[in-house]
Amino acid sequence: MSEVILLPTANVYIGTEGINLIVNDQKNFDQWRNLQPSHVQNWLTSTSFTGKGVALIPSPTGELSQAIFFCDTEDFFCCGDLAKMLPPGKYHCDEKNSQLLEKIVLGWYLGSYQFCAFKSNQDGNQKCQLFVQDSALLERVEKTARAVYLARDLINTPAENLMPQHLAWCAEKMAQTHTATLRQWVGEELLQDNFPTIYTVGRASEHPSRLIDLTWGDSAAPKLTLVGKGVCFDSGGLDLKPSQGMRLMKKDMGGAAHALALAELIMANQLPVRLRVLVPAVENAIGGNAFRPGDVITTRQGTTVEIDNTDAEGRLILCDALAEACTEQPELVIDFATLTGAARVALGTELPALFCTHPDVAEAVAQQGSEIDDPVWPMPLHKAYRSMLNSEVADMVNSAASPLGGAITAALFLQEFVSPDTQWMHFDVMAWNNRKLPGRPVGGEAMGLRAVYNYLAGRFEP
Repeated sequence: MSEVILLPTANVYIGTEGINLIVNDQKNFDQWRNLQPSHVQNWLTSTSFTGKGVALIPSPTGELSQAIFFCDTEDFFCCGDLAKMLPPGKYHCDEKNSQLLEKIVLGWYLGSYQFCAFKSNQDGNQKCQLFVQDSALLERVEKTARAVYLARDLINTPAENLMPQHLAWCAEKMAQTHTATLRQWVGEELLQDNFPTIYTVGRASEHPSRLIDLTWGDSAAPKLTLVGKGVCFDSGGLDLKPSQGMRLMKKDMGGAAHALALAELIMANQLPVRLRVLVPAVENAIGGNAFRPGDVITTRQGTTVEIDNTDAEGRLILCDALAEACTEQPELVIDFATLTGAARVALGTELPALFCTHPDVAEAVAQQGSEIDDPVWPMPLHKAYRSMLNSEVADMVNSAASPLGGAITAALFLQEFVSPDTQWMHFDVMAWNNRKLPGRPVGGEAMGLRAVYNYLAGRFEP
């Protein structure tokens, strides 16, 4: 397969076709039940329905007349499994509460997601179809869902089918769709134009490293730059990972997936910014020309870095991209990276770590996340730990000798390449669901994406 497979979204349409679908809070069940005709009450009793989950209500003549879903409507993902709980068919939802309708539609989308590109029986089209009448809401939710689908698809795709050239193909398709400009530096061009760390990390791979550079929007608008770690597979390099640690390393380009998905959401919604997306894309492979522990690399910024560990490669490719990002003096730089296991130890796999030079910005993003169940957690850029990155032979090492505080020292390493007067956010994300939750199947996941977009929309929209 030469191209990234992007699967279609769930079956949601404008219209009034199908069986009536009602979503109700489970605490209202008794009141609702007492208002129903006797044949409905008898049916609920005979089927032992107690007010949680789906109740399929027949008409007096025995046909299915409506489907009622009782849940905790305060839960943002209350409808995340709804599409898979209903029997095949068409359903119409005429919910008047726009907040609940948004939960229904987005839950339907996200819960319907399947990555079946490599299955012999590709059941990508859902057997349930949902019809709603609010076209503006459906359009808005669909844009969000497509961005999440994009991130999931990219992360779930096997590394053999998603190398740097495939990430570039995806960015090219996005540029064509949204009339953006795309530039790339590939292989030796990275050395010629002074992106040495990106080149060095990926030089042992048969897939040439590249820096993908997408720009979009009015040049006079506020400048927003996204950076995404695009390590398409991470063997650990000469500091080879054990098999268990390498098993999911197809997801090590999850930061790039987040940056591209956020860019898709920004462009689709025409956010009034001048957007730039920088994706350093590499494979951290093993070969005779692989970079080694003890090597010293001179970065784009001119800072020299001693390699303590070749498995701390993500921060190396990001440092050149961040240095380039700051050359235009953007109003805000945001990077996403599957950077450290230390962040997972601190916060678990489902809570992304957020480091930010401006605490008020971090708190605003976290607040947005808490409102839509897309949580992020602000972490400190604790400057006292910066000395842990000192080197005896270079300006700094790429990895501290102690694993303690590893997420913080990694963020402090990146901060060295961000201009002091630039607002900067760094997300250390898992990009993967280890367990199935409503609307969030096991596999690649966009984490913090909706929270960040909502913050940006509030900040930049007039």
